[in-house]
Amino acid sequence: MLKAARFDPAKDRIWFVGDLVNRGPDSLRCLRFVKALGDAAVTVLGNHDLHLICIAEGIERRRKRDTMEDVLAAPDREELINWLRNRPLLHVEGKYALVHAGLMPEWTVAHAKELAGEVEGWLRGPDYRQLLARMYGDEPTAWSESLSGIDRLRVIVNGMTRLRVCDRGGSMILKFKADPGEATEGMTPWFDMPGRQSADHTIVCGHWSALGVRIRPDLLSLDSGCVWGRSLTAARLEDRAVFEVSCKPTPAAAS
Repeated sequence: MLKAARFDPAKDRIWFVGDLVNRGPDSLRCLRFVKALGDAAVTVLGNHDLHLICIAEGIERRRKRDTMEDVLAAPDREELINWLRNRPLLHVEGKYALVHAGLMPEWTVAHAKELAGEVEGWLRGPDYRQLLARMYGDEPTAWSESLSGIDRLRVIVNGMTRLRVCDRGGSMILKFKADPGEATEGMTPWFDMPGRQSADHTIVCGHWSALGVRIRPDLLSLDSGCVWGRSLTAARLEDRAVFEVSCKPTPAAAS
């Protein structure tokens, strides 16, 4: 992919939409590679990255199809996990916002950046295990400024790392993972929600492999299902040129 895009770390920067791990057979090499790029790489946290951090901390169990054993057994494991834990949930630059999954309809990009900072502060702080231990769960599903504590943090994490569709009221439907054409009445992709407050930016994201690549003025959704043996996709922000390479299927089939 990087050869196809003629990526030069001396003069270019590459944005990763998250899930550096558990999406193929060589999580360790991928993680080391991106970390070694330094300032030439920007990456946001995905749900699989958080899964790895939780496993490393003894908070989550390994899943049957996980492909992260090489990271957990590596001599530089702690360095890699700490580096990953310090990645942002959301990166904003000009009129572009990079996030793994999506943004709740009520959030402007500026507000979402503030909310991401709340979670990042916990993840980077001395008590980060307290957040990890209570982070998992599907409730609450809706955003409210009155939310506090773990409920507030969980909605922020779920919105930015797990969101695909919302119901008519804007609540997340987290169990839906299929193609948009399979959505039942009342389900709307988060980026098509009426009145979405982040529509003044181009959101660069991944996560929804069944959706495939979507390129439009307010959206660059780039997960083309490499883990399922389809392709890996990148887009150049300057001119929206798309680069795509074919992939082999891997055992990593967790959502």
